Amino acid sequence: MFLSSPRVQPPELTASFSIHWAPLNVGLERRLQTFIVLCHTLTIAIFLTSFFFTCAIPLFWPLLLPYLVYISLFSTAPTSGELKGRSNFLRSLPIWSIYASYFPAKLHREESLPPTKKYIFGYHPHGIISHGAFAAFGTEALGFSKLFPGITNTLLTLDSNFRIPFYREYALAMGLASVSRESCENLLSKGGGNGEGMGRAITIVIGGARESLNAQPHSMRLVLKRRKGFVKLAIRTGADLVPVLAFGENDLYEQVRSDQHPIIHKLQMLVKQTMGFTIPLFHARGVFNYDVGLMPYRRPLNIVVGRPIPVMQQQNRDKIDDQYIDELHNRYVQELQRLWDQWKDVYAKERTGELEIIS
Repeated sequence: MFLSSPRVQPPELTASFSIHWAPLNVGLERRLQTFIVLCHTLTIAIFLTSFFFTCAIPLFWPLLLPYLVYISLFSTAPTSGELKGRSNFLRSLPIWSIYASYFPAKLHREESLPPTKKYIFGYHPHGIISHGAFAAFGTEALGFSKLFPGITNTLLTLDSNFRIPFYREYALAMGLASVSRESCENLLSKGGGNGEGMGRAITIVIGGARESLNAQPHSMRLVLKRRKGFVKLAIRTGADLVPVLAFGENDLYEQVRSDQHPIIHKLQMLVKQTMGFTIPLFHARGVFNYDVGLMPYRRPLNIVVGRPIPVMQQQNRDKIDDQYIDELHNRYVQELQRLWDQWKDVYAKERTGELEIIS
């Protein structure tokens, strides 16, 4: 049994610059939660450090050079849809339950999903680091396989993440895959119960890097109006659309507001256009204090999986009707709005506004 201490809520930002330090008598359970979340937040940095340390040892050079060439030019594992490197043992380790209890995070199901279909889970909002998406769909911490038995879900991330040495192997073992079109189509058209994707699902953070710049606490601004690629993907593969709304994802960090610092926002968008990712200027709490650091705040995460939207399959891209795409997109937005209206008074009591759908 872990010893626990009374829950200490992180203070909101105030005009003063005083730092509120964590008490020395914090229980072992909470310290372990903090350590695991810290490791997850620094995962890429940890694996890169390990790689560079290995590079400093000449004995490993004959192995490292072919490895780098392979992951840079020849590896197809992140896009093949075969899930060969996926480790259910790693995804089900007890550390992920400890990770989820840090916030704490919970996964809620409105309807059961039959394993005789395939699905595209659209996760909203992106937040800064998408902690909720990882807890719910990248691990078994929140019991996804028990809530949706028979469905194999794959959380998708940037293809560039699979070019990072050592981290690539970890991501594949956690069951992550590339968010490229090739990867999505392979995952939803191969394997599964019938060899054609039955019982498979993918989770896409629809708003992407652009949406992370709108991740302000107690708000819900979604970049969705022009995002229709996931709808076209659903039509081509015959996958039902399943909206997912994560209450609390935007509350985990504070960041510089784009409307108050337009020059910084322009620079961030320039990085987005040239590099494919953004660099939000954010902070939250530290390991030993509640005011300064890159650790997320301890604020509840409630991920609600909505009702599936049936999709009629049309594999021929040239025959996909634009009107049908718009119809599905509108139904998807309406379902998100319904989720927000139904659960906002339960999981977003401190909201400062309503759900906004932006470009």
